[in-house]
Amino acid sequence: MGKDVIIACDFSSAGETLAFLDKFGAEKPFVKIGMELFYAAGAPVIKEIKKRGHKVFLDLKLHDIPNTVKSAMAVLAAYDIDMVNVHAAGTADMMRAAKAGLESGGKKAPLLIAVTQLTSTSEERMNKELLISGSINDVIIKYAQNTKAAGLDGVVCSPLEAKMVKEACGGDFITVTPGVRFAGGDTNDQARFTTPEMAKEIGSDYIVVGRPVTKAADPVAAYLKCCGEFID
Repeated sequence: MGKDVIIACDFSSAGETLAFLDKFGAEKPFVKIGMELFYAAGAPVIKEIKKRGHKVFLDLKLHDIPNTVKSAMAVLAAYDIDMVNVHAAGTADMMRAAKAGLESGGKKAPLLIAVTQLTSTSEERMNKELLISGSINDVIIKYAQNTKAAGLDGVVCSPLEAKMVKEACGGDFITVTPGVRFAGGDTNDQARFTTPEMAKEIGSDYIVVGRPVTKAADPVAAYLKCCGEFID
């Protein structure tokens, strides 16, 4: 499986997003559209970004009763996206319903992955605030195993967990890893993070990079640096 760098386009408008992508010229990076941009600009921004030649990861982290998620995924499948996700905490039944919804349109379905634990969640917070006892690694592995059993393509996890997820679920089970920062950079609100080079060594398939690229003085140079450290 080829590796790739996904830029998190966490902007508040279509105009700001498209102006950012204009800087890349012939480069067509894989982009993530999250809640902020999708709620602000909706499906038209996806259509425009796809028209420009970019792959799109629609990061909405669906988490609801199985029937609602199935119906929502049937709608999202029509957006010509390349990757979409749910929360693994929604149970295997919900994840199976999500997969069924994506496949209901008869077209090739996008990659479907599930969030194990958010990279802003520490083990202490998981134990004390979410009342999930034990090791965060054990929880992540169990969620990943549930995801694989439900027939999904992989999980979102921190780069620190990519290797153990692969060991538990197989080398072809995709790991999409946010929480990536350049060495010496600001960690922002990430509790579990690595550098692009470390993510490569650990075994991430895709890394998701936001502010280290979008807030850089030269976003294209920062993106190419990420690619150089992670892919080359």
